[in-house]
Amino acid sequence: MPRELVRAPGHDRAHSLGLLAVAWVEHFCVHGPGDVQGEPVELDDEFAEFLTDAYALNSDGRRLYSRAALVRPKGRAKSELAGFLGLFDAFGPARFAGWATGGEVFRWRDFAYRYAPGEPMGRPLVYPFVRCLATEEAQTGNTYDVIHFNLQHGPLGDGLPSDAVGLTRVLLPDGGEIVPSTASSSAKDGGKESLAIFDEPHLYITPELRRMFKTVDRNLRKRRDAEPWALLTSTMYQPGEDSVLEAIDRQAQAIRENRARAARLLWDHREAPPDVDLTDLDAVVAALAEAYGPAAGWMDLPGIVRDEFWDLAKDPSEARRYFFNQRTAASTAWCSAPEWDACHVPDTAPVSDGDEVALFFDGSAGDDATALLAVRMSDGHALVLHIDERPPGPAGKAWRVDKAAADLAVRKAFDQFDVLGFSADVREFESYVDSWALDYADRLLIDATTGKHRHAVAFDMRVRVPEFTAAVERAHADIRQKTVSHDGDLRLRRHVLNARRAPNRYGVSIAKANRDSPHKIDLAVCLIGGRMVRRLVLASERYHRRKRRNRRVVVLR
Repeated sequence: MPRELVRAPGHDRAHSLGLLAVAWVEHFCVHGPGDVQGEPVELDDEFAEFLTDAYALNSDGRRLYSRAALVRPKGRAKSELAGFLGLFDAFGPARFAGWATGGEVFRWRDFAYRYAPGEPMGRPLVYPFVRCLATEEAQTGNTYDVIHFNLQHGPLGDGLPSDAVGLTRVLLPDGGEIVPSTASSSAKDGGKESLAIFDEPHLYITPELRRMFKTVDRNLRKRRDAEPWALLTSTMYQPGEDSVLEAIDRQAQAIRENRARAARLLWDHREAPPDVDLTDLDAVVAALAEAYGPAAGWMDLPGIVRDEFWDLAKDPSEARRYFFNQRTAASTAWCSAPEWDACHVPDTAPVSDGDEVALFFDGSAGDDATALLAVRMSDGHALVLHIDERPPGPAGKAWRVDKAAADLAVRKAFDQFDVLGFSADVREFESYVDSWALDYADRLLIDATTGKHRHAVAFDMRVRVPEFTAAVERAHADIRQKTVSHDGDLRLRRHVLNARRAPNRYGVSIAKANRDSPHKIDLAVCLIGGRMVRRLVLASERYHRRKRRNRRVVVLR
């Protein structure tokens, strides 16, 4: 999954002020502090595409996105790009002024831009207020440093009063301001931002920084005509720290899964491939080139390998996060994103009607999800058949598990596939589990026998702890050895990555991060259970007799 793009329905780059923004930035902006400071800017294709996406408009000419997140590896010049966008929003034609018939020209100073037919035209904001958020009290932040440098040493500074550009504020000549802020100063200021730039929100993990984000984000609702928006530029977060970026990523994943009604988020994340041999210099360099995209040409990729991945004093998982730009794993995570993504086999044939499968069902009548998953007997390939979970936001308040829908999903599975093994957690679904056993026990090659109690389907998770713990450990070993395969289902991925290690007297099982966590793991339970059932079927004498009976003798003449 090298690149994730989450965009709104109806997104159309032809309906964007982005082309105008790119031309304006390349005309007026210079590189900020660093090796190429003061040199003219030429945006690479990827950054030009991001500007075009970030300034996309709907059919009424209003901004399509209220948030835009660019997530790239360390050193990709994300903060500098944010500074350019801050300058464009403050000085440039950054809001809609009608649709061009063709040939109209926008002019400002020595800049002229001719519009194509049907292209949106731009106008400057009335009183732009750009806030650049920094994490520490002692710094103004990389983004504001770029803005300050441009207004001191670049073309945009021409004609500005000598006292207009300061270390703590820029006063714009036609009204408006650009302000760097920290957690304490933004909390005290009830500003009316037109653009808020949050740099490195993967570091927003303290209560003060989270409050800063919430305060400024609320300010963006104040000015309807200015169409305020937030820009987030960051390296990937550390899962489990509950950073602001992790929360935004959860929103992006909910949009991808169609679980969120609000879709005004642009999410643009690029990372290295999941399966990389860290001992192979060429392989790691190639992975870094994938993560850095057009910037790979001017990065010292072999140096990054030697100084970050191969330095024994450094944690390889940190190198993966900062330079591969990958979600690694929380300290208690059962499975990491690279491990799981490496098991995605897009070319594998899908589970089809009539295939021999094993099923596992995990039900709930309360807050947890209800799920059903199939594992193909021939190769263990996983397929989500049913998931019912509380939707995020206000819609979740009146939500209840639909037991009838779960019952229908199980019955459809038996109609669609050749089910050789089936186990179901009995909790909250006792009567349904009994009914499934009565209807389908004769089709199963194994039953869920436990001690003195015999039941063809029931698998009581409350008492079958030793067996399930062993299944958890086996499933994780299979994932690490890449003998698990899946079709990239985002719901299954989310549940697997939500799972946390839960040691017990029998080994290491899985659980939610805490009892009240809204992040569900039920499909992970079904994956583990389904693979357990498949192994039991494969080991059964009845399965081998069935295979021998179905074997055909071919006579060669």
